[in-house]
Amino acid sequence: MIDLSRIVKAYDVRGTVPDQLNEPVAEALGRAFVQTLRSRGEYAEKIVTAHDMRASGPALAAAFAAGARAEGADILEAGLGSTDLLYYASGALDLPGAMFTASHNPAQYNGIKLCKQGAKPVGQDTGLTEIRERAQAILDSGAPRVSEAELKGDVEQYSLLERYATHLLKLVDLSDIRPLTVVVDAGNGMGGYTVPAVLGSGLPLTIIPMYFELDGTFPNHEANPLEPANLVDLQARVRETGADLGLAFDGDADRCFVIDERGEAVSPSVITAMVAVRELAKEPGATIIHNLITSHVVPEIIQEHGGVPVRTRVGHSFIKAEMARTGAVFGGEHSAHYYFRDFWGADTGMLAALHTLALLGGQAAPLSALAKDYERYMASGEINSTVADQAAKMAEIEQVFDVPVDRLDGITLSFPDGSWANVRPSNTEPLLRLNVEAPTAQRLAALRDEMLAVIRR
Repeated sequence: MIDLSRIVKAYDVRGTVPDQLNEPVAEALGRAFVQTLRSRGEYAEKIVTAHDMRASGPALAAAFAAGARAEGADILEAGLGSTDLLYYASGALDLPGAMFTASHNPAQYNGIKLCKQGAKPVGQDTGLTEIRERAQAILDSGAPRVSEAELKGDVEQYSLLERYATHLLKLVDLSDIRPLTVVVDAGNGMGGYTVPAVLGSGLPLTIIPMYFELDGTFPNHEANPLEPANLVDLQARVRETGADLGLAFDGDADRCFVIDERGEAVSPSVITAMVAVRELAKEPGATIIHNLITSHVVPEIIQEHGGVPVRTRVGHSFIKAEMARTGAVFGGEHSAHYYFRDFWGADTGMLAALHTLALLGGQAAPLSALAKDYERYMASGEINSTVADQAAKMAEIEQVFDVPVDRLDGITLSFPDGSWANVRPSNTEPLLRLNVEAPTAQRLAALRDEMLAVIRR
């Protein structure tokens, strides 16, 4: 028996293949997706699907489609795609969607990211719990797999890559930028498919490709740029070639990390602030979303440029909900997820990359000099610790550090010198996640070590 509570997470489905996620599970989830949308009064007559480069993707997508078709839904099959390409399809065609990917997870994993019409997210509070319960009931019933005779809906194959690239290039004008040399590390993920289409023709860019071969076994390094070890090859190539910058995409290419001309990583908080300034120039006074563990430089820069910063919990469903509620033009997270109103409020690393190229290409200064204006604080990055009792440990932290506490997401401690520390429990593992920011490296190290001493003792 498969327990779907182990693989249906807060925002998506993620599990190992085939023991946790396999074709019968995908089929049950396809049926449950259509049933749940209809039960909530949502459109479910046609669904667009896509999959990344993992070997299990096509079969899982086909099984999901069979389940959806058994419920009477038609399938628009996009085939290979990045997650933001699927969001483009959902937004531009106004269809619910299913993307088969495990993002940055290792090769043995796969998963599903679901959305409603207009790329609206499906998370625990917006239908994913009901989908899990319905699918679990289908699996537990022992009913046979869908037969050919039960497939009521039709299947249509539809190419979206060119349309996706054209849409993005309409949103950011790169025609007048100075020539730039860009090293791109696709990590054998879907950036190897989308980058040539978006950046590969008609632009004053010299692209130096790294690991563009689509390979779900990730033979060079994990497609997770959040881990510094996975940026080492890109950093070295930027230095070797004298490139203007480097771009690193994760496995499903919805996140983009930036390396400056020195081979140094540019914080996603800095990129968030930079893009925010560009968006505020287009729409003065606009609202910009940031999660609570981005650097404090983000709300500061937004306010300095006349915008309205709105702080949210960590996670794409919270960001997207606030984007919709406030009409925000842009949102950014510490994890290099970037959200745009012009992209149906969904996240797209490629559009953030285009903004970065436009900013750099419009000025003579190197990227390190441009970024320096946004680097006011020192950050620890996220540090995970295994704990026996998350709630008890967080209560202990509050007792030890007698400072103001905010409880928007976990606990955020604010110190008199401007330093802060956030501690959040993992939803899926017995972990506490620590992020610390401080005015100086010395203060950062001291506060980080103080926090870890309490968390790990």
